[in-house]
Amino acid sequence: MKVSLAPSFSPIKAAGTVTEGAPLLDPAGARVILGSDGGLLADPITPAAHRMFGPRGVCLHPDGALWVADTGHHRLLGWRKLPDRDDAPADILLGQPAFGREGRNAKGPVTAATLNVPTGIAAFRGGLAVADAWNHRVLIWRRPPAGPDHPADIVLGQADAGSALANRGSDAPGPQTLHWPYGVSEIGGRLVVCDTGNRRLMVWNDPTETGQPADLVLGQDSFTCRDENAGGPVSARSMRWPHMAVGWQGGLAVADAGNNRVMLWADFPDRNGQPADAVLGQAAMGDCDLNRGAYYPSTLALNMPYALAVMGSRLVVADTANSRLVGFGDLGAGADRLTGQPDFASKGDNRWGMAERDSLCWPYGLSVRGTTVAVADSGNNRVLIWEAAP
Repeated sequence: MKVSLAPSFSPIKAAGTVTEGAPLLDPAGARVILGSDGGLLADPITPAAHRMFGPRGVCLHPDGALWVADTGHHRLLGWRKLPDRDDAPADILLGQPAFGREGRNAKGPVTAATLNVPTGIAAFRGGLAVADAWNHRVLIWRRPPAGPDHPADIVLGQADAGSALANRGSDAPGPQTLHWPYGVSEIGGRLVVCDTGNRRLMVWNDPTETGQPADLVLGQDSFTCRDENAGGPVSARSMRWPHMAVGWQGGLAVADAGNNRVMLWADFPDRNGQPADAVLGQAAMGDCDLNRGAYYPSTLALNMPYALAVMGSRLVVADTANSRLVGFGDLGAGADRLTGQPDFASKGDNRWGMAERDSLCWPYGLSVRGTTVAVADSGNNRVLIWEAAP
């Protein structure tokens, strides 16, 4: 059922004394941990088929595969089937010539098969889309890639596969340029890109060729501005550090990490600079303080939310700097589901302790298929495969 979000809608109620919430994910912890190298903390420096270094993106693909943006090693790792045991090695490698290699663009020239700080990753029209952030581009494979020699079919943000300058070397952006794109998703057949360094969201209705310009921009009034918060105060139309977008309840949700909030549109926007209808994480559209100005979080507050996912009718938010996942169901209240912390008033990497099967340290990426949730637990150099709470 679609929830109506009129422009005057306010999702805020008093927090009261409630700090405990029902578990979002299975309290027993992750069913599978990848990257832990036989323990709960991994050696992230030496790359291998089972090791990761600060993974920031994860994708549970509709074909049953798992894809991970192993960001610190500048590569993608793929498992043809969802792993069923800890530290299962990846089957597929992209961005490097071998599992034991690392380095920006494989320590060579930029090509359609190299990567430099890959972050967001998502299924797109049966293939795969990747935000290749520090090459300032998005790579699209029309079918899932098979290995290091499988170049992307489409490059967005650059004129060709050999270019890698921010905004194509210009001081000003345009509809065909990108600067540090960190998030990518498919919403209603469209490609939606969080063009983070340009403080905007870009939408391609039908990307089919390299260098193609976007059709829609949010966060700025036009394609030629990249100012923080559109050059003015925080508002319903501005963004500071957009990182991920998902479709929710027939509309759009955007994790505006730099403003410590999630922006909500009741329907998918159809005009440039269209303001959001509601916000989560802040009391008002003009607010931006982390944890709403408090040291500790609450059911209503967020601190640099980087990732979003939808599980059933619930919006799942990776409240990254609070090292927790929170779930929102009733927009008229705060979060009512929680994972990673003992209660809504707690924060801290791994609950200020060692990594456990049910703890988090700066979760950057989320993906959901049915009741299975994949979490890029970046600060712990691992990916968690977790089931929804019973």
